[in-house]
Amino acid sequence: MPTEFLYGVEVVLNGLMAGVLYALVALGFVLIFKASGIFNYAQGVLALFAAMTLVGIMEGQVPFSHLINAIFGTEIHHFGWHIPAIAAILLTALVMVALAWCVHTFVFRHLVGQEPIILFMATIGLAYFLEGVGDLMWGSDIKTLDVGLPQGASFWIEENTAFLGGEDFYGFFIDKLDIVATLVAIALVAALVAFSQYTKQGRAMRAVADDHQAALSVGISLNFIWVLVWSLAGFVALVAGIMWGAKSGVQFSLSLIALKALPVLMLGGFTSIPGAIVGGLIIGVGEKLFEFLIGPAIGGATENWFAYVLALIVLVFRPQGLFGEKIIERV
Repeated sequence: MPTEFLYGVEVVLNGLMAGVLYALVALGFVLIFKASGIFNYAQGVLALFAAMTLVGIMEGQVPFSHLINAIFGTEIHHFGWHIPAIAAILLTALVMVALAWCVHTFVFRHLVGQEPIILFMATIGLAYFLEGVGDLMWGSDIKTLDVGLPQGASFWIEENTAFLGGEDFYGFFIDKLDIVATLVAIALVAALVAFSQYTKQGRAMRAVADDHQAALSVGISLNFIWVLVWSLAGFVALVAGIMWGAKSGVQFSLSLIALKALPVLMLGGFTSIPGAIVGGLIIGVGEKLFEFLIGPAIGGATENWFAYVLALIVLVFRPQGLFGEKIIERV
């Protein structure tokens, strides 16, 4: 096969892997927006907070140690133990559930019935609050997240695909972490779809998404559903934080992954779980292919803006996205 064609196939494969990572972040947005109509600007910060908490628990770090030392003049930083990755992930999941309860109880329960812009502004405030709390709890230094996920290029794939090209083709370069992220995303989406379709709580969540008043009239607790939704979004943020943190380190720029999820949401639709996945794949493949084919001719660095341009083009012809529900309002 021609070498250029094989390099193009490699770009597509890597684009699919990148799109999965974008979709993991977008899933959290979809879950909350679908059930409550809130666009959660803080979803990226939730992923950062989850990753920082996971690292802190694994390393046995004392929460708020910098603040405690500044107030009492002590020098405590660690408890002196290390917790296995699986146990730390379970403990972090419990922390995210507790955070979901706090967010609903102390913030959004008091904003029921308010205009969407007010709820959106509340999530912006929540994002900056969580960034500050995360800094106080775990410190602002860059952290390494190692939960045992494989990293680096898959030499098995390289060796078994090198025969496809000539002497100047050495096989497809595929990151093992991206492969794991793809498998995790497939399992996560399947679990979320099964939960929403076949469980009592999932059906109640869909009922709340369709009509709050009708859901209340048949005895569904909005408070429970919204805590459940925020808990699921927190769990999705934990998964995204693990994947992105393992890939690029746990640092405050990790919260900016929410910006990469925005074009995914605009493309796939704010109310569709499968749409988040498909949108992520389209964005991932599109930006990699555009950079590979067109980027050199226009100076490169097209991955920073291509996704937004593509999403805007789609919105012109289909404002609800490819998979979103069409909204019809009486005027």
